[in-house]
Amino acid sequence: MSSQIRIREIPYNYTSFSDREIVIRLLGESQWHVLNKLRGQRRTGRSARMLFEVLGDVWVIQRNPFIQDDLLANRKRRDSLIHALYHRLKQIELRANGNQLALQLAVDAIDAVKSFEQWLADQYQLRRTALKRLSKVTRKDNICFDGFSRVSHVTDATDWRVEYPLVVIFPDTEQEVAALVAACIELKLTLIPRGGGTGYTGGAIPLSAKSADINTEKLDALGEIDVYQGKVKRIRVQAGAVTQRVAEKAAGHNAIFAVDPTSQNASTIGGNIAMNAGGKKAVQWGSTLDNLLSWRLVTPNAEWLEVERLNHHFGKIQATDIVEFSITRYQTDGKTPLGEPEILRIPGTEIRKPGLGKDVTNKVLGGLPAIQKEGCDGLITSAVFILHPKPKYLRTVCLEFFGSDLKKAVPAIVETKAYFDKQPDVLLTGMEHLDERYLRAVKYSTKAPQHELPKMLLLIDIAGDSEKAVAAAASEVVRLANAREAEGFIAVTPEAQQLFWQDRARVAAIAAHTNAFKINEDVVIPLERLADYNDEIERINIEQSTANKLRIIEAILDYLNSPEFQKDVKWESIEYGRSEENDAIIEAKKQAAKTHLEQIREVWHTLIDQMNAPASE
Repeated sequence: MSSQIRIREIPYNYTSFSDREIVIRLLGESQWHVLNKLRGQRRTGRSARMLFEVLGDVWVIQRNPFIQDDLLANRKRRDSLIHALYHRLKQIELRANGNQLALQLAVDAIDAVKSFEQWLADQYQLRRTALKRLSKVTRKDNICFDGFSRVSHVTDATDWRVEYPLVVIFPDTEQEVAALVAACIELKLTLIPRGGGTGYTGGAIPLSAKSADINTEKLDALGEIDVYQGKVKRIRVQAGAVTQRVAEKAAGHNAIFAVDPTSQNASTIGGNIAMNAGGKKAVQWGSTLDNLLSWRLVTPNAEWLEVERLNHHFGKIQATDIVEFSITRYQTDGKTPLGEPEILRIPGTEIRKPGLGKDVTNKVLGGLPAIQKEGCDGLITSAVFILHPKPKYLRTVCLEFFGSDLKKAVPAIVETKAYFDKQPDVLLTGMEHLDERYLRAVKYSTKAPQHELPKMLLLIDIAGDSEKAVAAAASEVVRLANAREAEGFIAVTPEAQQLFWQDRARVAAIAAHTNAFKINEDVVIPLERLADYNDEIERINIEQSTANKLRIIEAILDYLNSPEFQKDVKWESIEYGRSEENDAIIEAKKQAAKTHLEQIREVWHTLIDQMNAPASE
């Protein structure tokens, strides 16, 4: 492509969309080809600039909720904008001089402005209709159409953005939720349940412009802790409660709340249930499902549904268990039953396969509502959890693994787990693995007197009611790790323990996404195969990266061999301009560049072809 062609001519475009993508969205793909044909026919370029200004105005307004708010609140300003858009397009028609391509382009642009004008009118009316209907259920200041609310709900931790929601709703009470869902159904709005927005699966991302986010952050009540069946403590919490707050309340009652995802400082209970969150404590007490006594949700048809775990044994679900649940449905009032309760029996093998901490591959879970469904089968409003007795003594062990062979380090995880399985007096209450890339991303400060970062970090919580047994177990874990080229450190005080786990908390807030592999007990990989998995991930990364480089080389070689290369040479910047001598110099440099690229291409092809060969070859 000639260097004279501007990459972007549409003004106000602060998005990642190219001119081509914007033109196709607003005018259609055929008109992009027409625009390219007309480029060579420009004289002053004034008509093109006016067209691009029109497209830029339409595009920036469609993509900027704050400008939308301003226009929808001011009819006079809205009419003035539309008039200006039509005026510019009329000028394009007058300047076309009978050019049929230009005239057709102007006609299509006028149609686009008409659609835009109708879209603004529809937005205005839809907001009024939605506000009128939703305000019958909740207070008006809980119904937010403003730009700030919509922008803050456009994505989650993935940072993937598709559409802005039409409205964000903040119910005051759990009882309002069913009526709000019913109202959104009447308005034909897609519903998005929203908690802390910490998910990495895109479950909270609106895919339709006609969507409503129901944010549960006001539903954050923590009930009183009592004793269930004379055996364990329990707590009732609403869906918007932040996970860390629940853990803190449990700790204040000398108990442990086992749901402990990395994002616990921001994630909410509803999201924990929808994702079946685990965390460092799952190695001992399982994931969210293992710790639930019951939960309530509003279904997509605005009915209430309550699920209760039957015969809870207050421990982690094992493959040999038969897990029973009672499912009761209620009308929108939340009180009138709809039929008889349904009893759901799920074999433990459908929930957790032997050797795995949590089977996230089975989203269905025998038809169990809400769990691992990522908000797709209803909006969770509250739940009741069991709490576990808090052991008297705790040690946190930090193991830093060095060396180049991860296969020597990974067995330490298996050995540690096997060791605790045989210890009657101590519990492995927490385990988290962080790899080298994550350590680099969080700027980890090595505790060992080593210059390089560890290849792997393993954090472990050891607890029990015997201080001597806990201390001995911590020492044994360090000894096992020492045999694997690891340095071990033991934190005794709560302050030191918190400091050890601090890096794990920072992992949740990594701004720069990496392709690093991070495993904890949630990942569906047998621990003994972790090193093999890591090797395969590295292999895939190398293969894909090398393939990308080879494609770049081929593209550059094609360019150097094409007529475009000669066209793009800026002879005016070369001393004395174009001449046979300068032609020869440019040609020699081109050939040298081609030779260099071909040599590199050969090296990379060899690396790919001999990936499995020993390094010495």
